[in-house]
Amino acid sequence: MNKRLMKTVVGVTLLGGFFAMVMLSFGEKIGGYMNFEEAAASGAEAHVVGQWVRERPIHYDPARNVFTFYMRDAEGVVRRVEYPNLKPANFEEAEQLVVMGRMQGDVFHARAILVKCPSKYNDVRALQQTAPPSNASRMPALPNE
Repeated sequence: MNKRLMKTVVGVTLLGGFFAMVMLSFGEKIGGYMNFEEAAASGAEAHVVGQWVRERPIHYDPARNVFTFYMRDAEGVVRRVEYPNLKPANFEEAEQLVVMGRMQGDVFHARAILVKCPSKYNDVRALQQTAPPSNASRMPALPNE
């Protein structure tokens, strides 16, 4: 084998190994969308979609800078969520929450929270659905002057 071919083979092998390591590492960090039970079983970073349990207390601890609340996932499982930050804006208006983080015991430790609020376009669609038929909305003809 000539030296040039040998260098090419070694270079391609090293690149392939590096790519495989990056993909394995990335795959362990991001687990994708899961429920609380799957997130606990995987131990990986997860995105859990759910709703704030309004009947349970919310709390902000300024000494630790931790916002705590309870969330119900799509399977109906309720877990405490701890978020190391202030309560997100529009939290009370949220239709749905997506928490990103890891389960530790029975507590989900969120590093980020996405608040999905009702769309401002829902009001427009509701008005369009209740609008009178097009012939009823015609303006009367103006008299000739």
